[in-house]
Formats: sequence, C-alpha cells, structure tokens
Amino acid sequence: MRPVIGGGLLALLLLPTVSRADTLTATVIETGAEILSADVPEGAGWCVLWHHSVQGFEVEDCYENRAGRMVLVRSHLPDFAAGLDHIPGRGRQVSDGQGGYWIEDLDEAVPGDAYVLRPGAGPVDHRIRIGDRVVSLSDAAAHERVRIALIEEGG
Repeated sequence: MRPVIGGGLLALLLLPTVSRADTLTATVIETGAEILSADVPEGAGWCVLWHHSVQGFEVEDCYENRAGRMVLVRSHLPDFAAGLDHIPGRGRQVSDGQGGYWIEDLDEAVPGDAYVLRPGAGPVDHRIRIGDRVVSLSDAAAHERVRIALIEEGG
C-alpha cells in the first residue's frame, strides 16, 4: 500500500523556499561596538564607498551574499588615480560613460567572509550602503580597526 500525502503536507511541500537572511555586521575590533547590523538575504548586495584621499572622487566596491558567502562582484573607479587600476585577468573593465570605469565580473569570495578596514577621517568618509540605507564607518570609528563580516544565520 502506498502512503497518502495529506493536503496539508502537500501544501507545505509546494511552498516556495525562503532565502536565508544572513547578517552583515561592522564592528569596532578594539571595543566590540557594533556600527552596523543588517539582514542581507541570499542574492542581495551592499557596497562600501569612500572618497579617494588625493582626488576626492567616490570609489565603490560592491559585494553580494552568494549562498552565505561574501563575494566581491564589481568595483567603480572614476579615474586611474593613485592606487586605482584594473588588473588584467581580474574581472572585466567597462566604461562608465563618464570617464571612469567599472570592473565587472570580479566574483571573488572574501576569505572567511570578513575583512578589516581602517576607515579614513573627514572627507574620505568610508560608508556602507545597503539599499537606501547608508552608514558612515568614518563617523563612528575613524582610524580604528573595523571588521566587516557576513555572519551566517544562527552563526
């Protein structure tokens, strides 16, 4: 005799799967103070923004949650200023139409899904943008070591 699946169980089996909502955090290493905690569902992204210390234009590195991993997907560089360049074989450089360029298809997993940044003060203004929300790391912890991490749900 074959088991019969009841209507309630069948309905549960047919429900769409829910994306895991991992958490992006920014924490001051020395004090443990939390600057940012935000849900970042699988497939969603965020960008780290700052102003170039010499030229003053905004630079942007964009990440995505891919199956719980922090992955650098693209960078925007408005100019070939000091310290900024495209490395052949690392992504694909395309014009931004305004004299700068995007490096697309980087697809580089960040080791350990975290890194340490020392936000610059004043006009450098390191920030994290998630959707419409922008949080200034520089305002909260200029010159301090800040750990930016994607934390697994329940981790």
